[in-house]
Amino acid sequence: MSSSTPSSAATPADDKNTRGSSGLPKWATGFGAQVIAGLIVGLILGFIAAGMGGTSENPNWLTSLLTGVGSAYVQLLKVMVPPLIFAAVITSVANLRKVANAASLAISTLIWFAITALISVVIGILVAVVMKPGVGTTVDATTAAEPSNVGSWLGFIQSIVPENFIGLGASFSDNEVSLSFGALQILVVSLALGIAAVKAGKAADPFLNFTESFLKVIQVVLWWIIRLAPIGTAALIGKAVSSYGWDALASLGKFVLAMYVGLALVILVVYPAVLAYNRIPVMGFYKRVWPVFSLGFVTRSSMGVMPVTQRFTEKAMGVPREYASFAIPLGATTKMDGCASIYPAIAAIFVAQFYDIPLSPTQYLLIIFVSVIGSAATAGTTGATVMLTLTLSTLGLPLAGVGLLLAIEPIIDMGRTAVNVTGQSVCATIVAKRAGIQDKQVWDAAEHGVGDIIEPSKQPAA
Repeated sequence: MSSSTPSSAATPADDKNTRGSSGLPKWATGFGAQVIAGLIVGLILGFIAAGMGGTSENPNWLTSLLTGVGSAYVQLLKVMVPPLIFAAVITSVANLRKVANAASLAISTLIWFAITALISVVIGILVAVVMKPGVGTTVDATTAAEPSNVGSWLGFIQSIVPENFIGLGASFSDNEVSLSFGALQILVVSLALGIAAVKAGKAADPFLNFTESFLKVIQVVLWWIIRLAPIGTAALIGKAVSSYGWDALASLGKFVLAMYVGLALVILVVYPAVLAYNRIPVMGFYKRVWPVFSLGFVTRSSMGVMPVTQRFTEKAMGVPREYASFAIPLGATTKMDGCASIYPAIAAIFVAQFYDIPLSPTQYLLIIFVSVIGSAATAGTTGATVMLTLTLSTLGLPLAGVGLLLAIEPIIDMGRTAVNVTGQSVCATIVAKRAGIQDKQVWDAAEHGVGDIIEPSKQPAA
């Protein structure tokens, strides 16, 4: 009998790598599992809050607590967007010499944005034609109302021209000052500064060194916020269960069902198909993107989740920072398969069916055109409602039809945003893989969990 250890036997080192300090497998104690636990806790708290009664004007204490904690978490995520774009883009432009064919990467990104958007809108049209969500609906026609914001084909040009040096804006109303930012404007300013720094040569070295150090600090702070994701997830899903207008499902249930069928087809069929076509392991990708997907679902904010999307795309998918810093901010404003493809297609057909207006083949082609191109045109005023108004106005359908769907907006927006952020990561990963710049070691390191991989202190020295 041989005393040698069989090669197939697990060694203590292997066991240490696959199990945490508690003795449980890493997948059971890792970051993804914590997010799932947050979802479960949030559901329980949401049902408890719903059972305690209260109204939207006078909510009970638990609903108020969930709302406050959830809103604070989303705000923490959003506050990281401007400094992250600014520092990451400038640093990446300076390092673009490490990434060959930068122009080709940008073109490939836009092509894959368009490909997945095209497939998504076709699926939306087919689902709406087959399920007929606007036929036989009991929604009250008096709820029809034109929206305050309407999409414009000039919106894209206006959105990329910075209003000021840092792309920030402010408004004053009811003795309160509200700050806002234009992600595309910050992206344009950062690109310009990065290119100028490269052209300036050695004189710009102190500026670039500062920017790189600033980016490392931002990444540490971002990790702290990401670690709060299970708490934020619990609060946001609990608030959703206790507060959103679920009663509207009685009259618009068919539309909601059609929307989620379309979203599910994109998540479960389209994305896996394009991933498999590009030889990217489907289950491996979804295991890595799960925290991004779940945060998109509960926060309902592609822009708010953008820092997390970029972080996981780099540290779990192996997409180089030099490329991810361009693709993810751009995708967060213009790549929205849920909001800009599936939703306007199904919603426009719903409005046409509700008002008994037949659509011609040309109008169906217009839906496709607006969904593939229009998301860029509405980037300055990103939002599914604005995208729908652009579609309706292009088709000549009543804009008042938008008001019919506002009651269930939060319910469907959860699924739409989850698809948005997943699609952004899908396209970035595909382009990196096709260009041969994906870091396979980073991908492999995330096989047993992403928590340690994305933590700054766990990263190897550059």
